[in-house]
Amino acid sequence: MSQTLPLLSILTFTPLIGAIVLLFVNKNSHGVLRTVALAVSCVTFLASLPLITGYNAPGTDIGGFQFLEKMPWIAAGPFQMSYHVGIDGISLWLVILATFIMPIAILSTWTAVEEKVKEYMILLLLLEVGMIGAFISLDLFLFYIYWEVMLIPMYFMIGIFGGKNRIYAAVKFFIFTMVGSLLMLIALIVLYFKAGGGDFSLLRFYDVHLDPVTQTWMFLAFALAFAIKVPMFPLHTWLPDAHTEAPTAGSVILAAVLLKMGTYGFVRFAMPLFPDATARFTPLIATLAVIGIVYASLVAMVQHDVKKLVAYSSVAHLGFVMIGLFALNQQGIAGGMLQMLNHGVSTGALFLIVGFIYERRHTRQITDFGGLAKQMPIFATIFMIVTFSSIGLPGTNGFVGEFLILLGTFQGPMRIYSIIATSGVILSAVYMLWMFQRVMFGELKNPKNMVLKDLNMREMVIMAPLVALIFFMGVYPRPFIDSMTPSIDRMIAQTTGKKLVAQAVPVEAPAAAAAPEAALPAGHPAIEAAPAAAAAPAPAAAPAAPEAK
Repeated sequence: MSQTLPLLSILTFTPLIGAIVLLFVNKNSHGVLRTVALAVSCVTFLASLPLITGYNAPGTDIGGFQFLEKMPWIAAGPFQMSYHVGIDGISLWLVILATFIMPIAILSTWTAVEEKVKEYMILLLLLEVGMIGAFISLDLFLFYIYWEVMLIPMYFMIGIFGGKNRIYAAVKFFIFTMVGSLLMLIALIVLYFKAGGGDFSLLRFYDVHLDPVTQTWMFLAFALAFAIKVPMFPLHTWLPDAHTEAPTAGSVILAAVLLKMGTYGFVRFAMPLFPDATARFTPLIATLAVIGIVYASLVAMVQHDVKKLVAYSSVAHLGFVMIGLFALNQQGIAGGMLQMLNHGVSTGALFLIVGFIYERRHTRQITDFGGLAKQMPIFATIFMIVTFSSIGLPGTNGFVGEFLILLGTFQGPMRIYSIIATSGVILSAVYMLWMFQRVMFGELKNPKNMVLKDLNMREMVIMAPLVALIFFMGVYPRPFIDSMTPSIDRMIAQTTGKKLVAQAVPVEAPAAAAAPEAALPAGHPAIEAAPAAAAAPAPAAAPAAPEAK
């Protein structure tokens, strides 16, 4: 498909059109409301597939931003905001993940939500608008708007459709996220003036060189907003409450997509915009990530509520993503990006499984179950596959991402973090398999469990694509990694202050070409991550690599 078609705008605003249509549907027509919302989300997913086939097509900027759209939007005195969107290999699969998971989430609510169905479906579609918009925004002001748009629907989904402690969980979620957002907004405005005004284009900000002190404060502001969203230890306390109280669809979207906004924010904004600060804070970020892996795994082990156990497992898994990203080498970042997708598939599937059993028994306490495999063999089989994916069994998607992360972090001074993080792999097997054993095996004693029905056709249709992806990504992850790699190389070059060199054009290297490495601390993983080709100079016509200030 031609990249001249405004495909990204079509993807972003199709759910918005669907939400507007739902406003005119009778609130008592639950079947029509569900059908329209599902149809709109399916159309959005199908419309996103040309991104896969069209990305890195012949004649495009390989690894660069593609499907670009830019037009003037707001002009308020010196402030210029543009509608500027595009995707690269880093954001491509996250957009696909967002459009893929939404029809599944809507289908999972078919019988779970019986009241305020109209409002619920509108909130889901508005949430999809915010998710897609945030992943494709190349104007920082536009990104901030979409970032806030995501907050509002999720707040109402938890606060209106959640469990008995829904108000507490919703307010806590809102306060945590809003504090980080306001700090990011302040840093965004400061960055704008440091760049000399103009517009809020991310590509222009990439070329702005800030002094180390300014970078430190700016990085901290951005990093706090993203660390809350990941969430990282010790800013994770809102997540278990939000997951536990949110309805099933809300938990699925929160785990599968919304948490990725934090890790994506580090890769797209905080790290390449403030490279010196990134190098300075890498040990701190890695330390907090490793603490989060071990701490969340230990807390998950003692949970009695299945949903809360899965929520703490999310904190641990995203800790792996963070150490992979801050390894600042191709293996680590590729593993981190792949694990973001893996987590969206496997943890989203786990929350769906918890939702299925909750609809039948209206309890999530592990002690209320036992022996369900005899009564629900299809459910048990799918549950087992997803559990193996979550613990990273070879042949499933979780293994590939964790292996690349550990491989990347094992290089250079990040080695100690890799060794400690490996304990998280063992602990995840302990708490997941122990939970699975207590729920699915043993004697079927509880009379209420003896009358449970196995998965119906709708529920099997929901789980089928997730199970298929678990095996496909585990056996053949190459399409995902290949499309990410050129963009990851550019991101590493931007963050480490090096210039990319076209491998096909041999150039003689003057001695000064390796100078940018001097701006990094001795032994920093970014130095080891740079391949030998990166030491070659840029062509004579290209500008020299910028010095870090």
